[in-house]
Amino acid sequence: MLATPPLRTALAIAAAAAVLAPAAAQDVQRIEITGSNIRRVQTETASPVQTLTREEIARSGKASVAELLQSLSVDNQGSVPTSFGGGFASGASGISLRGLGAASTLVLVNGRRIAPYGLADDGQKVFADLNIIPLEAVDRVEILKDGGSAIYGSDAIAGVVNVILRRDFSGLVAKLSGGQSAERDGRTSAVALTGGFGDLSKDGYNLLVNLEATTKKAIWNRNRAGRGAVGRADLRDLGFSAQEALGGTGAITGNNAAGSSINGNLRNPDTLDYYSRGNPAGVGFTRTFPGAACTNFTKHPQGDPGGGCLIDAPQLYSQIQPPQDTVNFFARGALALSPTTQLYGEANAYRSKSKVETTPSPVSTSVGYPGGPVSNAGVSLGAAHPDNPYFGTAARLRYLAADVGPRVNNIESTFSRLLLGVKTTVADWDLDSALLVSQNKNSGRRTGYLQRDVAFALLNPTAGNVAAATAGSTAYAALPAGSVWRIGENAGLNSAALYAALSPEIGSDARSKTTQIDLRAARDLAQWEGGALALALGAEMRRESVRLNPVTGTERGNVIGLGYSAYDGARTLSAAYAELLMPLTKTFEANLAARIDHYSDVGNSTTPKLGLKWTPMKQLALRGSVSRGFRAPGAAENGNGGLAAFTTAADPVRCALGVVAACAAANVAVITSPNPDLTPEKSTTTTAGLVFEPLSGTSLALDFWRVQRKDEINQTTTAEAIAAGRVVRDPGSATNIPGDPGAIIAVLANYVNSARSTVSGFDVDARQAFSLGSAGKLGLDVKWTHISSFKRTDRDGTSLDFAGTHGNCDVTNCIGTPADRVNLGLSWEIANWRVAALANHRAAMKNRLSKDDPDCAFHFADGSDAPAGCKIKAFTTVDLTARWKATASLEIFGSVQNLFDAKPPLDPLTYGAFGYNPLDHSGAVGRFFNMGARYRFF
Repeated sequence: MLATPPLRTALAIAAAAAVLAPAAAQDVQRIEITGSNIRRVQTETASPVQTLTREEIARSGKASVAELLQSLSVDNQGSVPTSFGGGFASGASGISLRGLGAASTLVLVNGRRIAPYGLADDGQKVFADLNIIPLEAVDRVEILKDGGSAIYGSDAIAGVVNVILRRDFSGLVAKLSGGQSAERDGRTSAVALTGGFGDLSKDGYNLLVNLEATTKKAIWNRNRAGRGAVGRADLRDLGFSAQEALGGTGAITGNNAAGSSINGNLRNPDTLDYYSRGNPAGVGFTRTFPGAACTNFTKHPQGDPGGGCLIDAPQLYSQIQPPQDTVNFFARGALALSPTTQLYGEANAYRSKSKVETTPSPVSTSVGYPGGPVSNAGVSLGAAHPDNPYFGTAARLRYLAADVGPRVNNIESTFSRLLLGVKTTVADWDLDSALLVSQNKNSGRRTGYLQRDVAFALLNPTAGNVAAATAGSTAYAALPAGSVWRIGENAGLNSAALYAALSPEIGSDARSKTTQIDLRAARDLAQWEGGALALALGAEMRRESVRLNPVTGTERGNVIGLGYSAYDGARTLSAAYAELLMPLTKTFEANLAARIDHYSDVGNSTTPKLGLKWTPMKQLALRGSVSRGFRAPGAAENGNGGLAAFTTAADPVRCALGVVAACAAANVAVITSPNPDLTPEKSTTTTAGLVFEPLSGTSLALDFWRVQRKDEINQTTTAEAIAAGRVVRDPGSATNIPGDPGAIIAVLANYVNSARSTVSGFDVDARQAFSLGSAGKLGLDVKWTHISSFKRTDRDGTSLDFAGTHGNCDVTNCIGTPADRVNLGLSWEIANWRVAALANHRAAMKNRLSKDDPDCAFHFADGSDAPAGCKIKAFTTVDLTARWKATASLEIFGSVQNLFDAKPPLDPLTYGAFGYNPLDHSGAVGRFFNMGARYRFF
């Protein structure tokens, strides 16, 4: 619990200020700015706010709000790309300001919260899905780039993204567009219809309705063959070996170690060496299988020194972009009851369907569940299995179940939001009160995943395995006695009933709901020499709930290779806040805000904020702010449930013994339990900057920022757990090296308030306009975000700086923390034409897990740093858009994303994509064309 004054004290203070305030007139020309509850004349506040107008959104050529925001320089590590279909939050997309994670970036729609996506990122971090926002309904996007908790409460540690939808529209506009890549795949189509009726000031009402539908086709890794390292796991031609994680699927990597092969690798029961079933000279074979020859399964280049049958499974089966169909509806109505009173309502509805496919399941990947780890390393072909080359003796098996097919996840997500509110003026107070109900439902249906008990029984039908499968699966119990799963070249002998028992459809469902009622009041207290002394007060009550049911079978660790994730939690909160704008002189103003939140599960939190702005001359404004922030733990962190997922880690114990394979990072299961004693994360954000406009059409904003976050909620780090011995090993995987304890199959962890981080850097936003006379107008703008330091200190005192490196891999996807991201735009307007080019740049990164890491995160086969120089090269793309106003009603537009077809550099470490960094997604897709038309009927 946080020791703070009770909520009633804040309410009493706010009420006293209201009673003592003298009457003063409001300025109706004022506008709302994200980060403040006080309407004001000037758009520049003491806090840095980046605004994207409808014109800038159109110039970007992006097809969705998610694509737009994730291309911005302010987005960094921790964002959730829709293209990452293999993650816990498949089908959604989230933004991460300052690299602090999507859960620390608050997303609002029209200044109010929305229900989060039902699936938490990495099974832990709850975030808002950007896909629910209809692009054509967006009026502008405002990004508050300092802490926003004093105004908005929890989750605004890194900042706030406020998507402001259109509020007053008259007419009927239709938009059609379609696109495809230069490879003629990834086709997209979109249709949008926006209609508005009534003029609020003249008719006393307005109704706006927007309906959008989009379709996006898949892009497969296999369709980018030859495009550098994109979508590949077999990178031997780039200097890796078959014995490494990036050496392909099916390799035999050493004594008692082998990958999963499409024809099966079997372990010699005496020497513990693995041999391919297709190897006619397998040592100790009592039977040989000519039909299991590798050439009967694949034409992939071979050459594994260990004799394994190699394929590139990610390239064959996985996607760069999953297919997705969406329908989005938005409506807003306003009714003027009197000159000072207005009723308004908003409704959103969204539905998405996507289909994520990835590699077939191996039979030996260990998993975890709340009851502990489940080792599948001992899976074997039974002594009497007809496909066992060691017939007569059970032998461990490493098999890729290509006969079962790819693993598929069909995801359906629905979102709804209903808002009913009233605005009025009473005794010089502008009042705004609304009731909000928002909900997300998510359903996932999976195929291609193996049931552990059935797989073990069908491969090695011992009495114990058969009894376990019979008890756990009615479909297995209905199979003929003695049924076995034939593998490799004999898979055609399996019945449909056998596959139905081995790999039934499984699924999970999630739901989140947010209900809120709020009241905001603002007025001028007095007219000072520098302007109006203004006060805003507010209060809100909110109920939040989120629930995820585990995927069928994972609650007992019975799905091979699929982790467990489940949570269930609900809480109520109440808050009161106040804000005071004080124009102390004509050139100097102060903005003070404070908020008190009470959470039913974690107690109270007080978050103040102070902002100062000095305008010594008309062309120059100096500004700064200091604020506190917090993030309350989510249900996945302190509720009921748990997480069993996968990460990558080296094994220092075995590595020191000389087990070479253990020195490289390999997949291990991590079992993490919720912690009801967690306290909220807390932060302090400091900014200082200037806005300089020396000439008409010239502007420069420079802001330095620093975020200090403590009591971070993380899993116990994998390295810490391994060092402390909180691991489960498989003794049966031990090599013949003396003292080898066997491979780590699981790491045991908890959610803890484990660390503190300090992130600092600066933002540059510069714009220049040029008049070319009869040749039109030229515009240039630069947005640059630089992270100078991203230092994290763990509980044991270990301090790591991730800026400019591939860390922090605990955040999301292991995509790294580039020190610089830049958006450089150039636009030209002449007559009825608008042409724009936008360059997006990501700086190079050291391929190290932190600045002080003495070793490169990956190595080539010869032991040298990978990539060369241990550096992930910089990546830049250029997007081109053009619009032509053909008539007063018709506009034709088109765009080319990644105009110069830039290829992404090699990145061997990330697990969000294969061979390339997810930040460089447009490079994996390649050049992409889009064309469309917009027609206004009236």
